[in-house]
Amino acid sequence: MNTTSIDGNLGSKFEEWFELTPALDQGSLELVHRIRHDVYCRDLGWEPVRPSGLEIDRYDQHAFHCLLKKRGTGVPVGCTRVIVANPANLSELLPFEMSCRDVLDRSLVDPAQLPRDAVCEVSRLAVMNTFRQRKGETSQAAPISNEDFQSRASAPRFPFIPVSLYLGATAIARRLGIANIFVLTEPRLASHFSRIGFDLQVIGGEIDHRGKRVPSLMTTSKIVKNLRPMIQPLYQMIERSVEAAFLEHPEALQRVPALDLPG
Repeated sequence: MNTTSIDGNLGSKFEEWFELTPALDQGSLELVHRIRHDVYCRDLGWEPVRPSGLEIDRYDQHAFHCLLKKRGTGVPVGCTRVIVANPANLSELLPFEMSCRDVLDRSLVDPAQLPRDAVCEVSRLAVMNTFRQRKGETSQAAPISNEDFQSRASAPRFPFIPVSLYLGATAIARRLGIANIFVLTEPRLASHFSRIGFDLQVIGGEIDHRGKRVPSLMTTSKIVKNLRPMIQPLYQMIERSVEAAFLEHPEALQRVPALDLPG
């Protein structure tokens, strides 16, 4: 997984190596599904191998996808998606609401009581195996480890790939006017992300879903407000890229007509 020292302008460093955009055209969407197939089906065996070479499920019909590539080469690096409420059936539960039904602490937050246009779920975070070659990473789809925040040559490293994908999902949710992002995470992820000011609240007990996972909540306004100053340029660059993509593809917003999306 690509990391760098946490010094200087992280936005500029990220821009040297990567480009992150919403996958709003057919070619980008197909690349997202191929990344997922390589990681989830071929590498990890979490989903069956498909003859098409594309990993797609029913939630993709009402999801917005984030694509990360190497700048200048177009080499795929990773992806994730933001699942929004199903415009054809607003009462339909998000995946985590079903898998975590029995472990959610509804005294902290009850997703069922929130407006459906105010919630989304981030899932299918995947990083190509050529970018997760450190010890222990090959068995994970998008790893973050303690090493990413420990010293190397007197400076902690920064996990650009998974953090940028989460920031991309946040920027997409903000563009859609969605306040609450739910995600299934490894229990240790909240502590890792707190080091960079990423607001991640665990809202329930563990489930066994491709390893131990806990349901967590991110509030978009708090994420942006609480990011450490050194992370802000990275987020701002990603947010500009997301906004530019939606301006180029305004038709993408019509895929979720039941939601009151900002123009």
